[in-house]
Amino acid sequence: MTALTLTRPQKAAAILVAMGKPSASRLLKFFKQEELKALIEGARLLRTIPQSDLERIVAEFEAEFTEGAGLLDSADRMDTILNESLSPEEMSAIMGDKKYEPAPEGPPPIWPDLEKLEPARLGGFLAGEHPQTSAMVLSKLAPQIAANVLLTMEKPLRSQIIKRMVTMANIPDAATRVVENELRASMLSQKSTKDTSAGQARVASVLNEMAKPELDEVMQDLEAAGTPDLAGVKSRLFAFDDLPLLAQKARVLLFDGLSTELVTLALRGAPPALTESVLSAIGARSRRMIESELAQGSEGIALADIMAARKTVAVTTIRLSREGAFELPSMQTDAEAA
Repeated sequence: MTALTLTRPQKAAAILVAMGKPSASRLLKFFKQEELKALIEGARLLRTIPQSDLERIVAEFEAEFTEGAGLLDSADRMDTILNESLSPEEMSAIMGDKKYEPAPEGPPPIWPDLEKLEPARLGGFLAGEHPQTSAMVLSKLAPQIAANVLLTMEKPLRSQIIKRMVTMANIPDAATRVVENELRASMLSQKSTKDTSAGQARVASVLNEMAKPELDEVMQDLEAAGTPDLAGVKSRLFAFDDLPLLAQKARVLLFDGLSTELVTLALRGAPPALTESVLSAIGARSRRMIESELAQGSEGIALADIMAARKTVAVTTIRLSREGAFELPSMQTDAEAA
């Protein structure tokens, strides 16, 4: 079912679903009884509406929607809107003698759950599947997440999967459901084992508050104590002193979003090698300004302000890494860091 084959009531139902319950609930009160009945009948036949079709429908009605409206489970969402907006008596009056039965709820889409997994974990799982299946799964994920997963795979397998993604046609709903069910069963079986990612993130957030010497000491103690899942903690750690370990492209991206004043303050008293690694990632004009300020010395500047600036740089680096902009040094290969 495409935007071209939808009836006008179905298009109206799709738009109401995209608007969300609060706005749609207010609009429903302005519909006549006959219009509501047609709307409900149309919503029953709706399937998931792709983003491209939804955009065409929105353009047709000359309405504006918030960015990010994507795949919509239209029938189920319309049931929710109607049930929360109208009483059972009103529903019965609209539908006449025909009893209104909401569409049965199916399992929620699995793709959001997959996108929450670590790229290496999902990549390892898909590496054991047929390349066509892996291509289909990655085509359902957000582009940045799919790219991160592909980068964890061996090059020959990566090439096979990308080739199949390029030539992939529309996937029948039945085939998609089969793959979803298989993935859901696999994920459930994996989730039966203890998931320590949340604990790793908590520990890393604490350790990232420490200065480099104290952090190194604590990590040595944890290694000596045989702390499990320590690699997961290390992958989330980053200090200002680690900046030279970042890939050049990552440093350029990082400092492109930071003010010259913040970078100058953070570099006060920094070792020459670290300072050069930062300045080499900054434009010539900004570099000259920073070097001129640093040449005047750090007298009268509070150490607490310098450390706060360095902390801001480190936190920004971690945030960009979590958003998929680049990988922290602990997750890079030697070739990537060069």
